[in-house]
Amino acid sequence: MQSSPPRDRATSRKVGRAKQSIFLMLFCAAAILGALGSRLVYLQVLEGSQNRSRADNNRIRVIARMPERGKILDRKGRLLAGSRLTHSVFLWPMAHKKEDWPKVFEKLAPILKTTPQELEQTLDKAGYDSVQRVKVSRGVSPAQITAIAENITDLGGAQGVQVDGETTREYRYGDLAAHVLGYTGELTDEQYEKLKSKGYRLGDVIGKMGIEASYEEQLRGEGGGQQMVVDASGNPVQILKDKPSRTGKDLTLTLDLDLQKAATDALGGITGSIVAIDPNNGAILAMVSNPGFDPNIFAKRLSPDVWDRLQALNDPFLNRNLQTFPPASTFKIITTAAAIESGNFTGDEVYQTYPSLTIGGTTFGEWNHAGFGPLGFQGAMAHSSDTFFYQVAQKMGGDPIIDWSRRFGLGSLTGIDLIDEVDPGLVPDAAWKLKNEKIEWSIGDAVNMSIGQGALLTSPLQVAVMFAVSANGGYRVKPHLLKDNEESRNWREDLKMKPTTIAIINEGLRGVIEYGTAEALNGGAVPIAGKSGTSEDLGDGSNTWFGAFGPVKKPEIVVVAFGERTGGGGGSLMGPKVKQVIDAYFALKNAPKDALDKKLREEKKLKESQTTEVETPASPQ
Repeated sequence: MQSSPPRDRATSRKVGRAKQSIFLMLFCAAAILGALGSRLVYLQVLEGSQNRSRADNNRIRVIARMPERGKILDRKGRLLAGSRLTHSVFLWPMAHKKEDWPKVFEKLAPILKTTPQELEQTLDKAGYDSVQRVKVSRGVSPAQITAIAENITDLGGAQGVQVDGETTREYRYGDLAAHVLGYTGELTDEQYEKLKSKGYRLGDVIGKMGIEASYEEQLRGEGGGQQMVVDASGNPVQILKDKPSRTGKDLTLTLDLDLQKAATDALGGITGSIVAIDPNNGAILAMVSNPGFDPNIFAKRLSPDVWDRLQALNDPFLNRNLQTFPPASTFKIITTAAAIESGNFTGDEVYQTYPSLTIGGTTFGEWNHAGFGPLGFQGAMAHSSDTFFYQVAQKMGGDPIIDWSRRFGLGSLTGIDLIDEVDPGLVPDAAWKLKNEKIEWSIGDAVNMSIGQGALLTSPLQVAVMFAVSANGGYRVKPHLLKDNEESRNWREDLKMKPTTIAIINEGLRGVIEYGTAEALNGGAVPIAGKSGTSEDLGDGSNTWFGAFGPVKKPEIVVVAFGERTGGGGGSLMGPKVKQVIDAYFALKNAPKDALDKKLREEKKLKESQTTEVETPASPQ
């Protein structure tokens, strides 16, 4: 067998190598195409929805609209809190890369009177891929709007920084009824985390105290807005969705604007409070606390100067009607009820009164340091004799006083529709004293408690409810501010007191005015019955109380005035203030109807002339 020639073998090897190169090239091409195809499938199929979402985010913008809050009206329909048009500044996070925003912050911060760090923190919380605008300032002035417009190029263009109109809260009468109405302010970080699932957004406002906070859900309404397509410059191209916002519910309060003014004038500059209620159903007619604040200051960013002035005041945000203090001698109403209802007394008892009495090794003094001679329950109430009630407490012990204190509602929240009521006060007993003071309850504790001193703590509103029980014939009512609050208005707890007990208490309260500690208040629009109270010396002034109701036979109003560390006597200092409010109530009630109608028409005309129509803000251009 002959072998192939050398030339033919060389040719075969060349052909084989060429075929290998072609196969290798085809394999590489197939591998590249396969990788490209796989990546395409991955991007279009497996990550298609996510990539489409990213693309949409680059061209779709959400313009959220905060709803206009519902109005707050007084019992006669007069506007207390409404809305007005203002302007806010918004940033659109996706308008710039994250690393480009600091330059915008540096330029924008001085205009908005804030810091670049605060702007950065706000955008960090929202996220730089957010399709929603983020509010960074509200209530901006015309000068600030002009400054933004003049510097819009340096601010990165109108796509990223926008000024838009929206409504803000306006309180027509400034600080009048501020503690009742409350105020609105931007969500805190903690509030945002809790409420974002309910549709709240960064920069949204929320009720912070008073009615604004207590009825936030009703007042807020429902937000709306637009989802629109924008071009590369951020200009609107097409509206995809347009949801109108729904205005919040209007609320009518039990508060009477005129009586609120009268109570405010009566309290004057004294640190303290005045509350007026209808004793028959618990409706709050007036509620004043001093010092106060103007809730309109929260319509825009607080300046350091304004905040410092507020901090210099004596707790201006505290509603002192809901804070607790020793009730002093106003509490003798409950001691009298406990004594007679306990069965230990008939109500006809007469005791000699003294300059002081020593009981259980402790000497307890009479407030006039002399005594009043022999007195019964009515006379002891009228003259506010301490030694009379010491003897009553010594005979019956502390349990009936504690029991009836709680029946009257002390030691518990009144249930008023204000979230600011958080302090139930204190009705001390043996268990409390052992736990907190590490000693046993003694007869001295009952004696001290009988005149409203010691560890006993009550709020002015609780004291008003206490007076209402005497005024309405023995029923505990629930204080409330919403006029159509059927549950509270119809809530009455019968304390099942004997008519004779009520009569003795009310005769004593009337005696206070006719011949007792507040004789100077006798006369006026209607006959009234009341009781003063002065707490122990607190070093820098005692607390002073006066509560009253009128008219005596068919009471329509209870008024309680409280002075914090005022010094002096409750009857002489706070009594005239209570009488001033009661007289104002009946003056308003008895004014000719046509005069009231004329006044309401004038107020309506003034309102219409001052109100600026709230327009729907235009979409950003």
